[in-house]
Amino acid sequence: MSDAVIYTIGVVVFVLGVVLSIALHECGHMYPAKKFGIKVTQFFVGFGNTVWSTKRGETEYGIKSIPLGGYVKLVGMLPPAKDADPHEVRKTNTGMFTQLISDARTAEYEHVKDDDLDRLFYRKPWWQKLIVMSGGPIVNIIIAVFLFGVVFMGFGALTPTTTVQAVSDCAISDAEAGRTCKPTDPQTPASKAGLQPGDRITAFNGEKIDDWEQLSKDIRANGSREATIEFVRDGRPMSATVATSVLARADLDDPTKTVEVGFLGVTPTEEMQRQGPLYVVDVMGDYVVATAKAIWHLPERMVDVTRAAFGADRDPEGPISVVGASRVAGESFTIDDPTWSERAQRVLVLLAGLNLFLAMFNFIPLLPLDGGHIAGALWEAVRRGFAKLRGAPDPGYVDVAKMLPVAYGVGAILILMSVILIYADIVNPVSLS
Repeated sequence: MSDAVIYTIGVVVFVLGVVLSIALHECGHMYPAKKFGIKVTQFFVGFGNTVWSTKRGETEYGIKSIPLGGYVKLVGMLPPAKDADPHEVRKTNTGMFTQLISDARTAEYEHVKDDDLDRLFYRKPWWQKLIVMSGGPIVNIIIAVFLFGVVFMGFGALTPTTTVQAVSDCAISDAEAGRTCKPTDPQTPASKAGLQPGDRITAFNGEKIDDWEQLSKDIRANGSREATIEFVRDGRPMSATVATSVLARADLDDPTKTVEVGFLGVTPTEEMQRQGPLYVVDVMGDYVVATAKAIWHLPERMVDVTRAAFGADRDPEGPISVVGASRVAGESFTIDDPTWSERAQRVLVLLAGLNLFLAMFNFIPLLPLDGGHIAGALWEAVRRGFAKLRGAPDPGYVDVAKMLPVAYGVGAILILMSVILIYADIVNPVSLS
């Protein structure tokens, strides 16, 4: 099978995964909405022209031409103006933003019938609104956890073992790593001890060694003291005694810092090993932190992407669009001649990371993102709770329609960002090679 065909398979698998993730996200909104009696009139994956649709009951299900998102139409997302009947929304207003809000309210209630009034979204209790609007991002988180679980608990993760892959000839600090050894460089303790590739270290200073993490910590803690190393070579147990060196190495807790620690001079062999649930949780935690940082720095990263779109170098760690991610998925199927198992792992990790990003991005408390409606539901709970404690009148529903100008502004920014990212991914794409 040619690389072009394999590349295309990678792109298609990733795009199908994205479409399925979007559909499940929208199901996360629709299912609880219908359970709570909210009227749902549309369920679409994609934007643009309708490619296919069918009506089941009162809901139209369909697919649109541009698979860059999706939506569920929940009737009554915007409450009518205060003291107004849903069927008598004001038609005349002054001011651009006031008119926008009025037009949105009018459109919201054009097809609302009398028997729909108790099925409007805004009339539901705040906790039901919270569940409905949180449902989409929560589904994305569940997808991410499931995919990470499949990858690391099913396929496994590359894990360093206590078997030696290589022995360093000279002891140099991490800052000098990668350079050629000089005659004046000191010999590594591992080389002095006669360790060879293929040796499996079984004990360090009389302590049994079960994994590389334990061995690494013992070596680092040993400083320049003498150490006895027990290992197995070609099935024969052997041992050697040598003093470890002290070098400036990256801090395990903060890799940006260096610390003076013991050094042996061996590189571990890595093997695919299936992991447990705690490993998946650790990986998810790392991804959550990395994703939060990426979202926080997104505005400045977009400046770099804009420059890259017009000729500057593209940051391989910068944001990419679905178009760019599809290209990366295709490359991941061909680069380094991976097995089909490795291809599956790569695309699943990519989809897991994407779902986690979609979830966290949607939790941003701004309309038109889900987080904007979540914030509105929570604010409604707080207002009503305080009013009840004070014995004050019920303040009523939170009017999210007043935030529509912000929603339009955020929406315009998101569209602009998408256009820039897609353009940059076409003219100056991120590449794995």
